[in-house]
Amino acid sequence: MTETTAPESPVAAPAEPPTFLELGAAPDIAQALADIGIERAFPIQSMTLPLALDGQDLIGQAKTGTGKTLGFGIPLIQRIERDNTPGASPQALVVVPTRELCVQVAGDLQQASARRDTRVLSVYGGRAYEPQVTALATGIEVVVGTPGRLIDLVQRRSLDLSRVRVLVLDEADEMLDMGFLPDVERLVAELPAQRQTMLFSATMPGQIVALARRYMQQPVHIRAAEPGDDRATVDAIEQHVWRAHPMDKVELLARVLQADGRGLTMVFTRTKRKAQKIADELTDRGFAVATVHGDLGQGAREQALRAFRNGKVDVLVATDVAARGIDVDGVTHVINYECPDDEKTYLHRIGRTGRAGASGVAVTLVDWEDIARWQMIDKILGLPFKDPLETYSTSDHVYTGLGIPRDISGRLSKSQQTRAGLAAEDVEDLGETGRKKPADSSSHRSRESSRGTPRDSGRARSSHSSGDKPKRAEPVTTTDGTAGSDAARAPRRRRRTKRGGTTPPSA
Repeated sequence: MTETTAPESPVAAPAEPPTFLELGAAPDIAQALADIGIERAFPIQSMTLPLALDGQDLIGQAKTGTGKTLGFGIPLIQRIERDNTPGASPQALVVVPTRELCVQVAGDLQQASARRDTRVLSVYGGRAYEPQVTALATGIEVVVGTPGRLIDLVQRRSLDLSRVRVLVLDEADEMLDMGFLPDVERLVAELPAQRQTMLFSATMPGQIVALARRYMQQPVHIRAAEPGDDRATVDAIEQHVWRAHPMDKVELLARVLQADGRGLTMVFTRTKRKAQKIADELTDRGFAVATVHGDLGQGAREQALRAFRNGKVDVLVATDVAARGIDVDGVTHVINYECPDDEKTYLHRIGRTGRAGASGVAVTLVDWEDIARWQMIDKILGLPFKDPLETYSTSDHVYTGLGIPRDISGRLSKSQQTRAGLAAEDVEDLGETGRKKPADSSSHRSRESSRGTPRDSGRARSSHSSGDKPKRAEPVTTTDGTAGSDAARAPRRRRRTKRGGTTPPSA
Protein backbone atom coordinates (compact mmCIF):
# COMPACT_ATOMS: atom_id res chain seq x y z
CA MET A 1 0.00 0.00 0.00
CA THR A 2 1.51 3.28 -1.14
CA GLU A 3 1.34 6.28 1.16
CA THR A 4 1.41 9.88 0.02
CA THR A 5 1.52 12.93 2.27
CA ALA A 6 1.31 16.62 1.67
CA PRO A 7 4.62 18.22 0.65
CA GLU A 8 6.74 19.13 3.65
CA SER A 9 8.22 22.26 2.17
CA PRO A 10 5.87 25.20 1.63
CA VAL A 11 8.01 26.23 -1.35
CA ALA A 12 6.82 23.17 -3.30
CA ALA A 13 3.20 24.18 -2.97
CA PRO A 14 1.65 26.46 -5.61
CA ALA A 15 0.98 30.11 -4.82
CA GLU A 16 -2.73 29.39 -4.61
CA PRO A 17 -4.74 26.18 -4.68
CA PRO A 18 -5.56 24.74 -8.10
CA THR A 19 -9.00 24.97 -9.61
CA PHE A 20 -11.13 21.87 -10.16
CA LEU A 21 -10.74 22.27 -13.91
CA GLU A 22 -6.96 22.17 -13.53
CA LEU A 23 -7.30 18.96 -11.53
CA GLY A 24 -9.30 17.26 -14.29
CA ALA A 25 -12.90 17.84 -13.26
CA ALA A 26 -15.44 18.02 -16.08
CA PRO A 27 -16.42 21.58 -17.04
CA ASP A 28 -20.07 21.13 -16.06
CA ILE A 29 -19.10 19.85 -12.60
CA ALA A 30 -16.60 22.68 -12.09
CA GLN A 31 -19.23 25.21 -13.16
CA ALA A 32 -21.85 23.71 -10.83
CA LEU A 33 -19.41 24.16 -7.94
CA ALA A 34 -18.52 27.67 -9.08
CA ASP A 35 -22.22 28.52 -9.03
CA ILE A 36 -22.19 27.99 -5.26
CA GLY A 37 -18.87 29.75 -4.71
CA ILE A 38 -16.51 26.74 -4.71
CA GLU A 39 -13.73 27.19 -7.25
CA ARG A 40 -10.43 26.07 -5.73
CA ALA A 41 -9.56 22.77 -4.11
CA PHE A 42 -8.48 21.95 -0.59
CA PRO A 43 -5.29 19.87 -0.16
CA ILE A 44 -7.15 16.55 0.25
CA GLN A 45 -9.05 17.27 -2.97
CA SER A 46 -5.92 18.31 -4.87
CA MET A 47 -4.19 15.09 -3.90
CA THR A 48 -7.05 12.65 -4.44
CA LEU A 49 -8.76 13.92 -7.61
CA PRO A 50 -6.08 13.00 -10.19
CA LEU A 51 -5.82 9.45 -8.82
CA ALA A 52 -9.54 8.94 -8.25
CA LEU A 53 -10.41 10.18 -11.74
CA ASP A 54 -8.12 7.47 -13.14
CA GLY A 55 -10.03 4.79 -11.22
CA GLN A 56 -7.36 4.17 -8.57
CA ASP A 57 -8.38 2.67 -5.23
CA LEU A 58 -7.38 5.06 -2.47
CA ILE A 59 -7.57 5.89 1.21
CA GLY A 60 -8.04 9.58 1.93
CA GLN A 61 -7.15 10.82 5.38
CA ALA A 62 -7.57 14.41 6.49
CA LYS A 63 -8.85 16.27 9.51
CA THR A 64 -12.52 17.10 9.77
CA GLY A 65 -13.83 20.05 7.79
CA THR A 66 -11.32 19.92 4.92
CA GLY A 67 -13.56 18.87 2.04
CA LYS A 68 -13.28 15.09 1.89
CA THR A 69 -16.78 14.83 0.36
CA LEU A 70 -15.81 16.49 -2.92
CA GLY A 71 -12.57 14.52 -2.86
CA PHE A 72 -14.60 11.42 -3.70
CA GLY A 73 -17.76 13.12 -4.98
CA ILE A 74 -16.32 14.68 -8.13
CA PRO A 75 -14.69 11.46 -9.41
CA LEU A 76 -17.78 9.48 -8.50
CA ILE A 77 -20.10 11.75 -10.48
CA GLN A 78 -17.71 11.96 -13.41
CA ARG A 79 -17.21 8.20 -13.74
CA ILE A 80 -20.88 7.22 -13.97
CA GLU A 81 -23.38 7.70 -16.76
CA ARG A 82 -27.09 8.39 -16.83
CA ASP A 83 -29.06 5.20 -17.50
CA ASN A 84 -32.63 5.80 -18.64
CA THR A 85 -33.57 2.14 -18.45
CA PRO A 86 -36.62 1.78 -16.15
CA GLY A 87 -35.48 0.49 -12.77
CA ALA A 88 -31.79 1.00 -13.56
CA SER A 89 -29.76 -0.11 -10.54
CA PRO A 90 -27.20 2.24 -8.99
CA GLN A 91 -23.68 2.57 -10.32
CA ALA A 92 -22.19 4.14 -7.19
CA LEU A 93 -22.69 3.48 -3.48
CA VAL A 94 -21.63 5.77 -0.62
CA VAL A 95 -21.88 4.29 2.89
CA VAL A 96 -21.97 6.70 5.85
CA PRO A 97 -22.42 6.10 9.60
CA THR A 98 -25.20 8.55 10.51
CA ARG A 99 -28.48 9.84 9.11
CA GLU A 100 -27.42 13.48 9.32
CA LEU A 101 -24.20 12.81 7.41
CA CYS A 102 -26.21 10.85 4.81
CA VAL A 103 -28.40 13.87 4.09
CA GLN A 104 -25.40 16.18 3.94
CA VAL A 105 -23.33 14.00 1.58
CA ALA A 106 -26.30 13.44 -0.74
CA GLY A 107 -26.88 17.20 -0.84
CA ASP A 108 -23.24 17.89 -1.69
CA LEU A 109 -23.34 15.35 -4.52
CA GLN A 110 -26.54 16.87 -5.88
CA GLN A 111 -24.93 20.31 -5.88
CA ALA A 112 -21.86 19.03 -7.72
CA SER A 113 -24.04 17.30 -10.34
CA ALA A 114 -26.55 20.15 -10.72
CA ARG A 115 -25.60 20.70 -14.40
CA ARG A 116 -25.97 17.05 -15.38
CA ASP A 117 -28.87 14.67 -14.91
CA THR A 118 -27.34 12.38 -12.28
CA ARG A 119 -29.93 11.02 -9.87
CA VAL A 120 -28.82 10.83 -6.23
CA LEU A 121 -30.88 9.09 -3.53
CA SER A 122 -30.32 9.14 0.23
CA VAL A 123 -31.60 6.12 2.17
CA TYR A 124 -31.54 5.90 5.96
CA GLY A 125 -33.61 4.67 8.85
CA GLY A 126 -36.44 6.57 10.49
CA ARG A 127 -38.16 7.20 7.17
CA ALA A 128 -40.81 5.15 5.41
CA TYR A 129 -39.55 2.50 3.00
CA GLU A 130 -42.09 3.23 0.26
CA PRO A 131 -40.63 6.49 -1.15
CA GLN A 132 -37.16 4.98 -1.19
CA VAL A 133 -38.37 1.78 -2.85
CA THR A 134 -40.31 3.81 -5.43
CA ALA A 135 -37.25 5.92 -6.27
CA LEU A 136 -35.10 2.81 -6.67
CA ALA A 137 -37.72 1.23 -8.94
CA THR A 138 -37.67 4.34 -11.13
CA GLY A 139 -33.90 4.24 -11.52
CA ILE A 140 -30.99 5.77 -9.59
CA GLU A 141 -27.33 6.38 -10.41
CA VAL A 142 -25.96 7.12 -6.91
CA VAL A 143 -27.17 5.80 -3.55
CA VAL A 144 -25.96 7.34 -0.28
CA GLY A 145 -27.07 5.39 2.77
CA THR A 146 -26.53 4.14 6.29
CA PRO A 147 -25.58 0.46 6.68
CA GLY A 148 -28.77 -0.72 8.40
CA ARG A 149 -31.22 0.68 5.86
CA LEU A 150 -29.04 -0.42 2.93
CA ILE A 151 -29.05 -4.00 4.19
CA ASP A 152 -32.81 -3.89 4.72
CA LEU A 153 -33.37 -2.75 1.13
CA VAL A 154 -31.02 -5.43 -0.20
CA GLN A 155 -32.85 -8.12 1.76
CA ARG A 156 -36.18 -6.85 0.42
CA ARG A 157 -34.70 -7.14 -3.09
CA SER A 158 -35.48 -3.47 -3.62
CA LEU A 159 -31.81 -2.52 -3.95
CA ASP A 160 -29.62 -4.24 -6.52
CA LEU A 161 -25.90 -3.64 -6.00
CA SER A 162 -24.66 -5.87 -8.81
CA ARG A 163 -23.85 -2.92 -11.11
CA VAL A 164 -21.99 -0.74 -8.60
CA ARG A 165 -18.77 0.53 -10.16
CA VAL A 166 -17.68 2.89 -7.38
CA LEU A 167 -17.85 2.22 -3.62
CA VAL A 168 -17.10 4.92 -1.05
CA LEU A 169 -16.84 4.37 2.71
CA ASP A 170 -17.07 7.80 4.34
CA GLU A 171 -16.02 8.36 7.97
CA ALA A 172 -14.91 4.74 8.18
CA ASP A 173 -13.41 5.12 11.65
CA GLU A 174 -16.77 6.31 12.96
CA MET A 175 -18.43 3.24 11.45
CA LEU A 176 -15.88 1.16 13.32
CA ASP A 177 -16.64 2.94 16.60
CA MET A 178 -20.39 2.45 16.08
CA GLY A 179 -20.04 -1.27 15.35
CA PHE A 180 -21.02 -1.06 11.69
CA LEU A 181 -18.07 -2.93 10.19
CA PRO A 182 -19.90 -6.31 10.02
CA ASP A 183 -22.74 -4.58 8.17
CA VAL A 184 -20.27 -2.94 5.81
CA GLU A 185 -18.71 -6.32 5.06
CA ARG A 186 -22.16 -7.74 4.26
CA LEU A 187 -22.74 -4.91 1.80
CA VAL A 188 -19.33 -5.32 0.17
CA ALA A 189 -20.13 -9.00 -0.40
CA GLU A 190 -23.05 -7.90 -2.63
CA LEU A 191 -20.83 -5.79 -4.87
CA PRO A 192 -18.97 -6.81 -8.04
CA ALA A 193 -15.32 -7.70 -7.56
CA GLN A 194 -14.28 -5.25 -10.28
CA ARG A 195 -14.94 -1.81 -8.90
CA GLN A 196 -13.22 1.29 -7.61
CA THR A 197 -13.14 1.57 -3.81
CA MET A 198 -12.40 4.79 -1.94
CA LEU A 199 -12.19 5.04 1.83
CA PHE A 200 -12.19 8.42 3.56
CA SER A 201 -11.68 9.09 7.24
CA ALA A 202 -10.20 11.50 9.75
CA THR A 203 -8.23 8.81 11.60
CA MET A 204 -7.00 5.42 10.47
CA PRO A 205 -7.17 2.66 13.14
CA GLY A 206 -5.61 -0.72 12.43
CA GLN A 207 -8.97 -2.38 11.75
CA ILE A 208 -9.72 0.13 9.00
CA VAL A 209 -6.35 -0.57 7.39
CA ALA A 210 -7.10 -4.30 7.56
CA LEU A 211 -10.48 -3.69 5.93
CA ALA A 212 -8.77 -1.77 3.14
CA ARG A 213 -6.34 -4.60 2.51
CA ARG A 214 -9.17 -7.10 2.16
CA TYR A 215 -11.38 -5.13 -0.18
CA MET A 216 -9.10 -2.73 -2.08
CA GLN A 217 -6.61 -3.36 -4.88
CA GLN A 218 -3.25 -1.72 -4.28
CA PRO A 219 -4.72 1.37 -2.63
CA VAL A 220 -2.81 4.60 -2.34
CA HIS A 221 -2.95 6.06 1.17
CA ILE A 222 -3.20 9.83 0.89
CA ARG A 223 -2.67 11.75 4.10
CA ALA A 224 -3.28 15.44 3.52
CA ALA A 225 -1.34 16.74 6.50
CA GLU A 226 1.78 18.71 7.19
CA PRO A 227 4.21 17.50 9.87
CA GLY A 228 2.62 18.35 13.20
CA ASP A 229 -0.77 18.92 11.58
CA ASP A 230 -2.39 16.66 14.17
CA ARG A 231 -2.46 19.75 16.36
CA ALA A 232 -3.86 22.03 13.67
CA THR A 233 -7.45 21.72 14.87
CA VAL A 234 -6.38 22.28 18.47
CA ASP A 235 -4.17 25.25 17.68
CA ALA A 236 -6.75 26.98 15.47
CA ILE A 237 -9.40 27.13 18.17
CA GLU A 238 -9.44 29.29 21.29
CA GLN A 239 -10.08 26.88 24.14
CA HIS A 240 -11.35 27.35 27.68
CA VAL A 241 -11.54 24.44 30.13
CA TRP A 242 -13.30 25.04 33.43
CA ARG A 243 -14.21 22.88 36.39
CA ALA A 244 -17.90 23.63 36.96
CA HIS A 245 -20.51 22.65 39.51
CA PRO A 246 -23.54 20.75 38.11
CA MET A 247 -25.99 23.04 39.91
CA ASP A 248 -24.46 26.13 38.28
CA LYS A 249 -23.84 24.78 34.78
CA VAL A 250 -27.03 26.01 33.12
CA GLU A 251 -26.54 29.51 34.52
CA LEU A 252 -22.92 29.47 33.38
CA LEU A 253 -23.95 28.22 29.94
CA ALA A 254 -26.60 30.93 29.60
CA ARG A 255 -23.98 33.60 30.26
CA VAL A 256 -21.45 32.06 27.86
CA LEU A 257 -24.15 32.18 25.17
CA GLN A 258 -24.11 35.96 25.53
CA ALA A 259 -20.41 36.27 24.68
CA ASP A 260 -19.26 39.01 22.36
CA GLY A 261 -19.30 37.96 18.70
CA ARG A 262 -21.08 34.67 19.29
CA GLY A 263 -22.76 33.26 16.20
CA LEU A 264 -24.18 29.78 15.77
CA THR A 265 -23.32 27.59 18.75
CA MET A 266 -23.32 23.84 19.34
CA VAL A 267 -23.67 22.41 22.85
CA PHE A 268 -22.67 18.77 23.31
CA THR A 269 -23.77 16.31 25.97
CA ARG A 270 -23.20 12.60 26.53
CA THR A 271 -26.83 11.54 26.99
CA LYS A 272 -30.12 12.10 25.19
CA ARG A 273 -31.96 13.00 28.37
CA LYS A 274 -29.42 15.66 29.29
CA ALA A 275 -29.57 17.17 25.79
CA GLN A 276 -33.34 17.54 25.97
CA LYS A 277 -33.22 18.94 29.49
CA ILE A 278 -30.68 21.61 28.54
CA ALA A 279 -32.67 22.57 25.45
CA ASP A 280 -35.84 22.96 27.51
CA GLU A 281 -34.11 25.08 30.15
CA LEU A 282 -32.44 27.36 27.59
CA THR A 283 -35.74 27.79 25.75
CA ASP A 284 -37.35 28.82 29.01
CA ARG A 285 -34.60 31.44 29.40
CA GLY A 286 -35.42 33.00 26.04
CA PHE A 287 -32.80 31.43 23.76
CA ALA A 288 -33.65 30.11 20.30
CA VAL A 289 -32.73 26.45 20.74
CA ALA A 290 -33.08 23.18 18.84
CA THR A 291 -31.89 19.73 19.80
CA VAL A 292 -30.71 16.60 17.99
CA HIS A 293 -30.58 13.24 19.75
CA GLY A 294 -31.64 9.65 19.28
CA ASP A 295 -35.03 9.89 21.00
CA LEU A 296 -36.31 12.34 18.39
CA GLY A 297 -38.01 11.20 15.22
CA GLN A 298 -36.15 11.76 11.98
CA GLY A 299 -38.50 14.57 10.97
CA ALA A 300 -37.76 16.46 14.19
CA ARG A 301 -34.01 15.94 13.79
CA GLU A 302 -34.02 17.28 10.26
CA GLN A 303 -36.25 20.18 11.31
CA ALA A 304 -33.71 21.10 14.01
CA LEU A 305 -30.75 20.99 11.62
CA ARG A 306 -32.59 23.03 8.97
CA ALA A 307 -33.58 25.65 11.54
CA PHE A 308 -29.96 25.80 12.74
CA ARG A 309 -28.53 26.12 9.23
CA ASN A 310 -31.12 28.75 8.31
CA GLY A 311 -30.43 30.80 11.44
CA LYS A 312 -33.92 30.46 12.89
CA VAL A 313 -32.24 29.06 15.99
CA ASP A 314 -28.67 29.85 16.97
CA VAL A 315 -28.10 27.16 19.61
CA LEU A 316 -28.10 23.44 18.78
CA VAL A 317 -27.90 21.02 21.71
CA ALA A 318 -26.81 17.59 20.55
CA THR A 319 -25.36 14.27 21.52
CA ASP A 320 -22.33 13.01 19.63
CA VAL A 321 -24.56 11.90 16.75
CA ALA A 322 -23.98 15.42 15.40
CA ALA A 323 -20.29 15.65 16.26
CA ARG A 324 -19.01 13.88 13.17
CA GLY A 325 -19.17 15.10 9.61
CA ILE A 326 -21.95 17.65 10.00
CA ASP A 327 -20.79 20.82 8.30
CA VAL A 328 -22.66 24.02 9.19
CA ASP A 329 -21.22 27.37 8.19
CA GLY A 330 -20.98 30.10 10.78
CA VAL A 331 -20.49 27.98 13.94
CA THR A 332 -18.38 30.24 16.15
CA HIS A 333 -18.65 28.48 19.52
CA VAL A 334 -18.71 24.88 20.68
CA ILE A 335 -19.54 24.11 24.30
CA ASN A 336 -18.86 20.73 25.88
CA TYR A 337 -21.49 20.73 28.60
CA GLU A 338 -19.96 17.47 29.82
CA CYS A 339 -16.43 16.17 29.48
CA PRO A 340 -16.00 14.07 26.29
CA ASP A 341 -15.22 10.39 26.64
CA ASP A 342 -11.83 10.55 24.88
CA GLU A 343 -9.54 12.76 22.84
CA LYS A 344 -11.10 11.76 19.50
CA THR A 345 -14.54 12.82 20.66
CA TYR A 346 -13.08 16.08 21.92
CA LEU A 347 -11.47 16.83 18.55
CA HIS A 348 -14.61 15.91 16.63
CA ARG A 349 -16.75 18.15 18.83
CA ILE A 350 -14.57 21.24 18.75
CA GLY A 351 -14.00 20.64 15.03
CA ARG A 352 -17.53 21.88 14.37
CA THR A 353 -16.04 25.37 14.63
CA GLY A 354 -12.83 26.70 13.14
CA ARG A 355 -13.63 24.96 9.84
CA ALA A 356 -11.89 25.65 6.54
CA GLY A 357 -9.32 27.91 8.19
CA ALA A 358 -11.78 29.95 10.23
CA SER A 359 -11.29 30.63 13.94
CA GLY A 360 -13.56 29.48 16.72
CA VAL A 361 -14.04 29.17 20.46
CA ALA A 362 -14.45 25.97 22.47
CA VAL A 363 -15.56 25.87 26.11
CA THR A 364 -15.39 22.62 28.08
CA LEU A 365 -17.13 22.23 31.45
CA VAL A 366 -15.63 19.43 33.54
CA ASP A 367 -17.42 17.94 36.55
CA TRP A 368 -15.44 17.00 39.64
CA GLU A 369 -15.81 13.27 38.93
CA ASP A 370 -14.54 13.72 35.36
CA ILE A 371 -11.21 15.29 36.26
CA ALA A 372 -9.26 12.05 35.66
CA ARG A 373 -10.89 11.57 32.25
CA TRP A 374 -10.12 15.14 31.26
CA GLN A 375 -6.50 14.85 32.40
CA MET A 376 -6.11 11.84 30.11
CA ILE A 377 -7.43 13.90 27.16
CA ASP A 378 -5.21 16.82 28.13
CA LYS A 379 -2.11 14.62 28.25
CA ILE A 380 -2.74 12.90 24.90
CA LEU A 381 -3.39 16.18 23.08
CA GLY A 382 -0.66 18.10 24.88
CA LEU A 383 -3.03 20.77 26.17
CA PRO A 384 -2.15 23.23 28.97
CA PHE A 385 -5.31 22.55 30.97
CA LYS A 386 -4.35 19.65 33.23
CA ASP A 387 -6.03 21.24 36.26
CA PRO A 388 -9.15 23.07 35.05
CA LEU A 389 -9.83 26.35 36.80
CA GLU A 390 -12.71 26.19 39.27
CA THR A 391 -15.41 28.31 37.69
CA TYR A 392 -18.85 29.64 38.53
CA SER A 393 -21.26 31.84 36.63
CA THR A 394 -20.00 34.82 38.65
CA SER A 395 -16.26 34.19 38.13
CA ASP A 396 -14.35 37.14 36.70
CA HIS A 397 -12.41 35.11 34.12
CA VAL A 398 -15.67 34.04 32.45
CA TYR A 399 -16.47 37.65 31.57
CA THR A 400 -12.94 38.77 30.69
CA GLY A 401 -12.04 35.64 28.71
CA LEU A 402 -15.12 35.64 26.46
CA GLY A 403 -16.03 39.33 26.38
CA ILE A 404 -19.32 38.89 28.22
CA PRO A 405 -21.02 42.07 29.50
CA ARG A 406 -21.05 42.14 33.30
CA ASP A 407 -24.56 43.54 33.57
CA ILE A 408 -26.28 40.54 31.95
CA SER A 409 -28.37 37.86 33.62
CA GLY A 410 -28.96 34.25 32.71
CA ARG A 411 -32.11 35.17 30.78
CA LEU A 412 -32.57 37.02 27.53
CA SER A 413 -34.77 40.07 27.54
CA LYS A 414 -37.59 40.33 25.03
CA SER A 415 -35.60 42.80 22.95
CA GLN A 416 -32.78 40.27 22.60
CA GLN A 417 -35.05 37.45 21.40
CA THR A 418 -34.72 38.19 17.69
CA ARG A 419 -34.56 34.66 16.22
CA ALA A 420 -37.65 33.11 14.66
CA GLY A 421 -37.26 29.94 16.72
CA LEU A 422 -37.68 26.24 15.98
CA ALA A 423 -41.44 26.54 15.46
CA ALA A 424 -40.80 28.73 12.41
CA GLU A 425 -39.25 25.73 10.61
CA ASP A 426 -41.78 23.29 9.20
CA VAL A 427 -41.61 19.60 10.05
CA GLU A 428 -41.37 17.54 6.90
CA ASP A 429 -43.73 14.56 6.72
CA LEU A 430 -41.29 11.72 6.23
CA GLY A 431 -43.73 8.87 6.78
CA GLU A 432 -41.58 7.86 9.72
CA THR A 433 -41.53 4.21 10.61
CA GLY A 434 -43.18 3.13 13.82
CA ARG A 435 -45.50 6.14 13.95
CA LYS A 436 -49.23 6.34 13.41
CA LYS A 437 -50.42 8.24 10.39
CA PRO A 438 -52.40 11.43 10.96
CA ALA A 439 -56.08 11.00 11.71
CA ASP A 440 -57.10 12.88 8.55
CA SER A 441 -55.10 10.69 6.18
CA SER A 442 -57.05 8.73 3.60
CA SER A 443 -55.58 5.41 4.68
CA HIS A 444 -56.59 6.11 8.25
CA ARG A 445 -60.14 6.96 7.21
CA SER A 446 -60.38 3.85 5.10
CA ARG A 447 -59.26 1.64 7.96
CA GLU A 448 -61.70 3.23 10.34
CA SER A 449 -64.59 3.10 7.89
CA SER A 450 -64.03 -0.63 7.49
CA ARG A 451 -64.70 -0.99 11.20
CA GLY A 452 -68.03 0.79 10.88
CA THR A 453 -67.35 3.92 12.95
CA PRO A 454 -64.48 6.32 13.53
CA ARG A 455 -62.10 5.40 16.30
CA ASP A 456 -62.83 8.45 18.40
CA SER A 457 -66.59 7.88 18.31
CA GLY A 458 -66.10 4.85 20.52
CA ARG A 459 -66.07 7.18 23.47
CA ALA A 460 -69.72 8.07 22.82
CA ARG A 461 -70.96 4.55 22.14
CA SER A 462 -72.81 2.49 24.68
CA SER A 463 -70.77 0.20 26.83
CA HIS A 464 -72.97 -2.69 25.64
CA SER A 465 -71.77 -2.40 22.02
CA SER A 466 -70.06 -5.54 20.83
CA GLY A 467 -66.28 -5.50 20.91
CA ASP A 468 -66.04 -2.67 23.45
CA LYS A 469 -64.78 -3.01 26.94
CA PRO A 470 -67.45 -2.20 29.54
CA LYS A 471 -67.25 1.43 30.57
CA ARG A 472 -66.17 2.05 34.11
CA ALA A 473 -69.31 2.91 36.09
CA GLU A 474 -69.57 6.54 37.10
CA PRO A 475 -69.76 6.94 40.87
CA VAL A 476 -73.16 7.87 42.31
CA THR A 477 -74.32 8.65 45.81
CA THR A 478 -76.95 6.45 47.42
CA THR A 479 -79.70 7.66 49.75
CA ASP A 480 -77.72 6.57 52.77
CA GLY A 481 -74.73 8.66 51.68
CA THR A 482 -72.50 5.81 50.51
CA ALA A 483 -70.77 5.87 47.14
CA GLY A 484 -72.06 3.46 44.53
CA SER A 485 -72.64 3.09 40.80
CA ASP A 486 -75.42 2.35 38.32
CA ALA A 487 -74.25 -1.22 38.12
CA ALA A 488 -74.07 -1.64 41.89
CA ARG A 489 -77.48 -0.46 43.20
CA ALA A 490 -78.49 -3.98 44.24
CA PRO A 491 -78.31 -4.80 47.96
CA ARG A 492 -74.72 -5.35 48.90
CA ARG A 493 -73.71 -8.77 50.10
CA ARG A 494 -73.01 -8.80 53.81
CA ARG A 495 -69.74 -10.25 54.83
CA ARG A 496 -70.00 -12.80 57.62
CA THR A 497 -67.56 -12.40 60.45
CA LYS A 498 -66.97 -14.53 63.47
CA ARG A 499 -66.86 -13.09 66.91
CA GLY A 500 -65.57 -15.28 69.61
CA GLY A 501 -65.91 -18.35 67.44
CA THR A 502 -69.61 -17.85 66.62
CA THR A 503 -71.24 -16.68 63.42
CA PRO A 504 -73.64 -13.77 63.83
CA PRO A 505 -77.12 -14.27 62.41
CA SER A 506 -77.75 -12.78 58.98
CA ALA A 507 -79.77 -9.58 58.74
